[in-house]
Amino acid sequence: MDRSTGLVCDQVVRPDGVNSATDFPDKMRRVKYRDPDRDKTLVFLTNNFALPAMTVADIYRSRWQVELFFKGIKQHLRIKSFFGTSENAVKSQIWIAVSVYVIVAIIRKCLRIEESLHSILQILSLTIFEKTPLNQLLDNTVRHSQSDGSGKQLNLFDY
Repeated sequence: MDRSTGLVCDQVVRPDGVNSATDFPDKMRRVKYRDPDRDKTLVFLTNNFALPAMTVADIYRSRWQVELFFKGIKQHLRIKSFFGTSENAVKSQIWIAVSVYVIVAIIRKCLRIEESLHSILQILSLTIFEKTPLNQLLDNTVRHSQSDGSGKQLNLFDY
C-alpha cells in the first residue's frame, strides 16, 4: 500500500459471525483508509473487487455528502414522503421542491428580508390561500414578529 494516499490496507475477508455462513457466505473486500482531514480511520466493506482501493475509499467517503444532501432536502424542502415510487415521480417532486426553494430565495433577496428561508416557507405555507401580495404579507409578518411586544407582555413577578 502507498500510505501517502491514505490507504492503510486492502484485504479479502470472510465474515465469521454466528450467522455469517448463511447470511453472507461470499468473500468481501475490506479497505482501510486514514482520512487526514478529519484525523479518522475509516473501514469500508464491499463485494466489489474490480475497482481500485482508492476508488472504493473515495466512493464511500463521498456517500456522506449524499446523505447530507438528502437530509437537507428533507429538512429544508419539506419533503416528508414521496407521492410516487418511480424514478420520474421522485425526480419531479425533488425538482419542484428545489424550484420553490430557489424562488423563495430570490423573493427574499429582492425584498431584502432578513428572516431565514425556513421561516419564510413556514409563513407561505400558512397563508397559501390568502390574496395578500407577497411583499405585504412578508413585510407585515416580519415586522410583527420583530416587534418587542412589550405592551402585551405580562409580568410574572412584581419587581
